[in-house]
Amino acid sequence: MHLSYAQNLEDYHLNLIFADQAYGTYVDVGGGHPVADNVSFYFYLKGWRGLIVEPQLALATAYAGIRPRDHVVSSLAGRDDGHIDFHIVDGLHGLSSAVKANAESAQQYGAGFRTEQRAVKRLSRLIDEAGLGAIDFLKIDVEGAEPDVLAGLDLKRHRPKIILVEAVNPHAADGDWAQWEPLLTDAGYTFTFFDNLNRFYVAREHQALAAKLPAVPTPWHDIGHLWDWGRVLDKPDHPDRVLGETLAHGLMAMLPTLPQDTIQRLVAAGLAAQGKTLDAGIAAALLGTAEWPGAVTPSAADIATLAASDRFKSALGRIACMYDGGHLQT
Repeated sequence: MHLSYAQNLEDYHLNLIFADQAYGTYVDVGGGHPVADNVSFYFYLKGWRGLIVEPQLALATAYAGIRPRDHVVSSLAGRDDGHIDFHIVDGLHGLSSAVKANAESAQQYGAGFRTEQRAVKRLSRLIDEAGLGAIDFLKIDVEGAEPDVLAGLDLKRHRPKIILVEAVNPHAADGDWAQWEPLLTDAGYTFTFFDNLNRFYVAREHQALAAKLPAVPTPWHDIGHLWDWGRVLDKPDHPDRVLGETLAHGLMAMLPTLPQDTIQRLVAAGLAAQGKTLDAGIAAALLGTAEWPGAVTPSAADIATLAASDRFKSALGRIACMYDGGHLQT
């Protein structure tokens, strides 16, 4: 394994167990982004597939274009079927939680949150609906809701070989696994490894796998990490540089022909990625500094008004002509 995609090398440690297994099945509860800080993505690259449970719709939707083999459910996993409050942290999606106190604690990072009613199903039901058979590993990262997730898992019917659970609350000094660990040990799972964030458990019928885990966590800098790559256009040696440059050139060339709603979404996404919101100053900056002999300049009322204006469209044309063959480069 050359590259870890996970937050704490979880995929590297799991691959010590499953390195020789070309195909397998995972269940990833609290899947998060389909690539970044993702525990199961490396195994998808190997040819595996599984169930992703991710209640944040924007994150769950992103799987379709990257991981089409996976069965993705945008809901919560809990002890009972129904609906509960889910607290979505602004800008720090990894801290979103069904536990309000955990979401509130994200305020120390300057992040607010909003509360939405979300569907919740027992994990065993979600596994049945996904049509999964034997499960190689189950990963749970749900920011304090671990007892509820495990309470909805029938470990007599569904017995992952390995279960890893985030065990350290990022907002507390001490771990809080005592409240849910008996659910695993009473069901025949043995605590085997702690990577300083997650606790790994091995099913008693697969105890031979425990010997493949290290005695201590692998040092972070011993393994390459996705974070090391940075943004594709910023790094000449980025592994995906050729594709990134090609897509960037293609997008620039196509700007004037893109549907209006696509342009608006691109602008909105670009502003959000920079932590900006549209105001008079931003609107003026977006319209650029090129000479404008026309008399009418759009207001900053909304992105749709801005993007529909002649001045904005002319900016798209100036950008595109350097990429679409309209202006030959020498």
